[in-house]
Amino acid sequence: MTVELHDAETGLTAFVEFEGVAGVSVLRSRVRLRNDGREPLVVQSVSSLLLGVLPPPHLLDVHWARNDWLAECRWDCAPVRDVVADIGAAVHQHDSRAAFRLTGRGSWPTDGHLAMGALTEVGDGRAWLWQIESPAGWRWDLGERDGRTCLALNGPTDAEHQWRVRLGVGESFTTVPVALAAGAGFDDAMGALTSYRRAVRRPHADHVALPVVFNDYMNTLMGDPTTAKLLPLIDAAAEVGAEYFCIDSGWYDDDADGWWDSVGAWEPSARRFPDGGIQRVLERIRERGMVPGLWLEPEVVGVRSPVARSLPDDAFFQRDGIRLTEQGRHQLDLRHPAARAHLDRTVDRIVGEWGVGYLKLDYNIVVDPGTVGPEDLAPGAGLLGHGHAYLSWLSGVLDRYPGLVVENCASGGMRMDGATLAVSQLQSTSDQQDPLRYPPIAASAPTAAPPEQGAVWAYPQPSYSDELISFTLGGALLGRVHLSGHLDQMSSRQIALVRGALDTYKAIRGDLARGLPFWPVGLPGWGDEWVVLGMRVPGGATYLSVWRRGGEDELRVPVEHLAGPGVGVEVLHPGAAGSGGAVWDGGGVVVSVPLVPGVVLVRLS
Repeated sequence: MTVELHDAETGLTAFVEFEGVAGVSVLRSRVRLRNDGREPLVVQSVSSLLLGVLPPPHLLDVHWARNDWLAECRWDCAPVRDVVADIGAAVHQHDSRAAFRLTGRGSWPTDGHLAMGALTEVGDGRAWLWQIESPAGWRWDLGERDGRTCLALNGPTDAEHQWRVRLGVGESFTTVPVALAAGAGFDDAMGALTSYRRAVRRPHADHVALPVVFNDYMNTLMGDPTTAKLLPLIDAAAEVGAEYFCIDSGWYDDDADGWWDSVGAWEPSARRFPDGGIQRVLERIRERGMVPGLWLEPEVVGVRSPVARSLPDDAFFQRDGIRLTEQGRHQLDLRHPAARAHLDRTVDRIVGEWGVGYLKLDYNIVVDPGTVGPEDLAPGAGLLGHGHAYLSWLSGVLDRYPGLVVENCASGGMRMDGATLAVSQLQSTSDQQDPLRYPPIAASAPTAAPPEQGAVWAYPQPSYSDELISFTLGGALLGRVHLSGHLDQMSSRQIALVRGALDTYKAIRGDLARGLPFWPVGLPGWGDEWVVLGMRVPGGATYLSVWRRGGEDELRVPVEHLAGPGVGVEVLHPGAAGSGGAVWDGGGVVVSVPLVPGVVLVRLS
């Protein structure tokens, strides 16, 4: 449905476009502006959705998610009345100017907060949950008007992001889309949003197959791959059942002065891969029955890279006609044909010629507020234009190579936005290296990405106890397992533990592709001793991951949608006797975890 609005004074026409997904209680909204006047117009802000009919502030709680490097997806909650003060509007005969707002800035749109929020009625009532699908800046505002709560959802604005666009006569601009989900409570609304995300994303076989990925980086090679280090890791990864093997950063590093400010050509290092080059390593991965993958940071070019000298200035971010430099790197502007051609040649070589089937696309600098190219009025507009161009380029890559699997990463989850997740197949949830700090990230990650897209690290080590190996593996079993660790140095007993966890994952991953997340004891706090994530499969089983990091050795987990007798309980992980148990009590599960740290994966049916 489209609602047309027209301002006679300026000649500006707004087309408010509402869309729905069949069977899903989600509204998608965007606004297209067209200048039907006689003079050019400069637009400084335009909302994608504005709501003014929500319940009064004292009846609502507001939810938002902090999202920091190594500490992603940390949800908070407060009464709306605590963040939008009651000024006594009746006395002053004036609406409140108070507002609670969140903003994402720069080329890491989810650095600081997720581009999301929610309202819930006090007393377990209705819920409204939203996401702003911007690959650049965004903003949402919560306020009060005429005694009702009002909500505005925006992409970038001039006040926050230095975003402005000039519309000539007859020209148009379309905002970023936003999605608003409704439900009987937070979990119900999140289920609707999860279904919506699945419906609007690019179709891909990976979303159904959910293969196990081994990545050599985390707590393992840490950006220092060589043939000698990789070959035994490849054999060990194949032995435990990995299906993809990704060589992370450093494979191109042939520079005595380091690679950070020299990247851009993306050619393999002869020093790191003698005697057959990187092709020998890629072939070993294929021989062991896995799909080879490589790490790439496509949007950056180091200041010492020959690519920095071969491409024109307009192919890079710039301000005042000067190429920007951020941490020894330049940022490509994918709106420029030379920048896009450079990346197309790179991918065609790596994927088309080398046979790589998995790309981890990372991004480790932040540019704020953006770039002013030849057609840009303001840097925020340039940044948004590049963000759309990047996703267009990525879509073109997947059109050429439909079997390619792409992981989106920006130092973990700093670019975990709905626009990017609709194109890429996987999303890195964190760079967190401490297995004891990962549970709240893993448990909350399904708020940002469907479980089949949320890559959760599992990095068992030969120095770990059996219990800690089971803990780090168990934390990934309701998401996408991203395996790492020095498997090649493990004992046969430890290898069996890893293989057993992956066998469990493979047995349930078909359910995860349809599962809807819920949090029966609430979204986790960063320091919570017990953390619980549930996954409900429509018409099928229910799964619970229960982590214990302290406290008593027993926890009751309510499962309201299964209340009653006759519910079967099965502990799927860990497999060792005495490592955990679960008993149904008619309305929930009493979970026992005797050791700290510990985790159990339970299936209810």
